[in-house]
Amino acid sequence: MNVKKTSVLSNGLIWFGAAVSMAEIMTGTYFAPLGFTKGMLANLTGHLIGCMMLFLAGLIGARTRRSSMETVKMSFGQKGGILFAVLNVLQLVGWTAIMIYDASLAANGIMETGPWVWCVVVGALIVIWILIGITNLRKFNVIAMTALFLLTLVLCRGIFAGNTAGFLSDDSLSFGLAVELAAAMPLSWLPLISDYTREAERPLAATAVSTVVYGLTSCWMYAIGMGMALYTGEFGIGQIMVNAGLGIAGLLIIVFSTVTTTFMDAFSAGVSAESLTGKLKAKWVGVIVTIIGTIGAVIYPMDNIMDFLYLIGSVFAPMIAIMITDYFLLKKDCTASGANPVNLVIWLAGFIIYQMLMQVDTILGNTLPDMLITMVICLTVNKLLKRRLM
Repeated sequence: MNVKKTSVLSNGLIWFGAAVSMAEIMTGTYFAPLGFTKGMLANLTGHLIGCMMLFLAGLIGARTRRSSMETVKMSFGQKGGILFAVLNVLQLVGWTAIMIYDASLAANGIMETGPWVWCVVVGALIVIWILIGITNLRKFNVIAMTALFLLTLVLCRGIFAGNTAGFLSDDSLSFGLAVELAAAMPLSWLPLISDYTREAERPLAATAVSTVVYGLTSCWMYAIGMGMALYTGEFGIGQIMVNAGLGIAGLLIIVFSTVTTTFMDAFSAGVSAESLTGKLKAKWVGVIVTIIGTIGAVIYPMDNIMDFLYLIGSVFAPMIAIMITDYFLLKKDCTASGANPVNLVIWLAGFIIYQMLMQVDTILGNTLPDMLITMVICLTVNKLLKRRLM
């Protein structure tokens, strides 16, 4: 039976939709204390670091035709992969709730019905997107992404045109921490990207296009958020859109950008769950994750996600560093083993090093130094073990 593959265009549209999100715009508002020029430099630097890792992670899955959590097993073994599958499902449930929460507040700022109503509306649309399925979404995505692109251009005009009021820069956010915030968003997609590139007709091209489209669009979303804070003095997306005269158009941006992004979180949570046991089906787990996320968005406030982003970086940066080292440099595959205790210990060391680096203000943030250190440790340990066995 022939398996339907996704085109380069389809992958690009998927990752454009992933980047156009309220969470990315809101994270961009945190950059306002740096001023626009310095903030954009941090934005671009962080995304360059994060997207390089995103590309390599996606390429592993594209070449091996394995899902993200299946590629993790290549470095950590069957049982070792379970740890990261569980952590990934947990972070994706968290992301689903955060995205729905942010969208509900923004939508309620335009059309006040109560945030919980918008939580239910957005959650229901995400479920519909999941049930349509990734390979059947091309026509829907072409229409949705074209509309989002045009509406976001209008949003940019409303924010930047004629606005000269300034949010005065201060020292509340360092350049290094801003770089880390920019890198953290593409890092959060590391455990997901192979779930989509594995289905690509042209693995390398699809991975490259996915990464470039996501990186550029994500930088754009951060810039919109930063511009909101700098030039309008507002931090509420709904109010910004009302002031920009968007109204219903702004509501469509909020709702459909959230649906096209959060669908990926929920669906990939299902794919990760499949790697835990073959009895689970990705589509239906994704539906359950969306329902849980919707309930969480109704019940819990989720206004500040900075700590959540840093936690994601500390977990997944050393993980992908080990995977890149094993696949591209050491040419190792531990899928057949129960667990790889050596790599698990190296990952724990990388996790601790990341937390330590959080106390040090480096100009390149924490992700790149942590990954380089973890890769050096991995190469050194493997070299020592090889000598011992000789």
